[in-house]
Amino acid sequence: MLTLLAEAGNAPSKTPFYVVGGLLVLWAVIVSFLGISRPTFPGGEKNGRAVMALSVVLVACAMAAAVLTS
Repeated sequence: MLTLLAEAGNAPSKTPFYVVGGLLVLWAVIVSFLGISRPTFPGGEKNGRAVMALSVVLVACAMAAAVLTS
């Protein structure tokens, strides 16, 4: 029991992962809502690339935060 408590005291904060993960979830809900409610979403090749780029950045940040805070 003492070993578990000692290890928990040295663990890094998980807050960055929770923040970035929450942003990723929010982004997924927004993109899903827009995709369902608007047949022309995202409205062109340039906008589609921007949506994909932002999605990739958020996923990469969430993965990095998960690894760095583990």
